Amino acid sequence: MELIESQILSQTQVLQKIRRIAFEIYENNFEESDIVIAGIRGQGHALAKLLANTLQEISPIEASAVLIDVDKDVTYESPVEFDCDERFLEHKTIVVVDDVLNSGRTLAYSLSPFLSIPVKRIQVAVMVDRNYRRFPILADYVGYELSTTLSEYVSVVLDDEARMGVYLK
Repeated sequence: MELIESQILSQTQVLQKIRRIAFEIYENNFEESDIVIAGIRGQGHALAKLLANTLQEISPIEASAVLIDVDKDVTYESPVEFDCDERFLEHKTIVVVDDVLNSGRTLAYSLSPFLSIPVKRIQVAVMVDRNYRRFPILADYVGYELSTTLSEYVSVVLDDEARMGVYLK
């Protein structure tokens, strides 16, 4: 049986969602001079880079995109690492970004290293929130809420301009 893929959000709609999230981040953090947008490896990091660029376009805030490197398949076995020195994150507002918030497991593990870093504030942004929590994680910024069945798969494509969008299988 072949899985049917349907597009939920087009490239234009995804870019509108990113712009709206960037405005929300600015509104909630207008007093900050710089913010770290930390994206989880894969489409989360692609979203973080787009958010950081958009935030810099619309505000005076200096936004830095940082990679959170975690293995989504075995989060509990792999260390969570950054592509920058942890001292760079100290005393800053951090927005942790992923493409899809499903059970909350990946985000929960990705947040764990921040417990030992003295940060100013941690917020969470996702493109799609599926509302299937097994972990107590809520997103401060959501591009699109989508109720699906557990057997359906949501994919966000941000790093391929020709296919940019949100898809449901």
